[in-house]
Amino acid sequence: EKADCHAVCDQKGNFCMESLFCNEVWLMSPSSTTVTANNDMHSPYNGGESGFCGRRSCFYTTKEDCEQAFEICMRKEQSYMPGPGYADHLESNDLIKVARFRAIQWFIHSRRRLNLSMGTVFSAANYFDRFISANQCHGWKYWMVELLSVACLSIASKFGETAPPPLNETQMEGLDHEFQSSLIQQMELTVLKNLEWRLGCITSSSYVEVLTWNIEFLIKPLSLEDLTVRLTELLLRALLDYKLLAFRPSVVALSALSCLLEENFPSTTGACLAQLTSLISEEQMENISKCKKTMNEKLVDQLQNLAAPLHSFSYPSSPVTVLTRDQTEMCDDQVDFITLFRPRVPCSNINLKLAGRKRAAEEG
Repeated sequence: EKADCHAVCDQKGNFCMESLFCNEVWLMSPSSTTVTANNDMHSPYNGGESGFCGRRSCFYTTKEDCEQAFEICMRKEQSYMPGPGYADHLESNDLIKVARFRAIQWFIHSRRRLNLSMGTVFSAANYFDRFISANQCHGWKYWMVELLSVACLSIASKFGETAPPPLNETQMEGLDHEFQSSLIQQMELTVLKNLEWRLGCITSSSYVEVLTWNIEFLIKPLSLEDLTVRLTELLLRALLDYKLLAFRPSVVALSALSCLLEENFPSTTGACLAQLTSLISEEQMENISKCKKTMNEKLVDQLQNLAAPLHSFSYPSSPVTVLTRDQTEMCDDQVDFITLFRPRVPCSNINLKLAGRKRAAEEG
């Protein structure tokens, strides 16, 4: 489906992205809404309450509802994934690879700072990846990626939050550049057009409730709540690993749950997995094995300490200059988004806030 989006204009007829409204006819209520819609939900490493609801407040009431929701998500998810070969593109482009890692970290920390829902983080990451995938030019600079990050988080907040933060608060911390609202709004419109206004994405977090609902009868309720929190945390960390972008969101979610069950509930793992794998095809089972292998190499070491700060997920070191060095000329088939970075955009629209150590590194 495509979201039916309407923008409100001010009295002078100017386009007001701050007043963007999106209405989409849902085939179902996404599983992520129950888990993530509570803006007061804090992760374990925040030291707050989990915020997860009991069975009576969940969307699903029967096994048939749950299975139907899973099937609908499975049908929709591929249309919201980055293009084929996106993970390989990141592997071959150091600037985009490192900048993406930093963007996802910024989304996660912005959620904590702005009290956003988990779903907003996953949606912002999805918009970011889909946009980069569709615009694989070689002329990216780091400030462009930061502008894209701010735009994606702003769009996700407007789409998923009841009270989205204003742009000046959104970019208050964690960025090297500060952008004027007008430039961010231009970028938002460019992203929306590029995504064809399709914002109701299916991500790995969309499967959290539907998967845990299926195994509730096999695990004590208290353990299930803990498992749900841990699963969401592990999926957040999985967002940081670009290699997992090669797998469908359902595969990532099932792989993460499988890893957690084996680590925390070994006695019931077999029964739980049998219940879950009855929902997917044999081909997907093979992909789950591959995905679990990737997760085991990078993520499972963190399972014992999911309360650790997310910055403990260090990315392979790279020269500081890789984030600020000018890149080669942009390719010829540029999309509209690239025109934002042409001379018609005044330099005064961008305020550099480079840290002293970066400046010292460049001068050295």
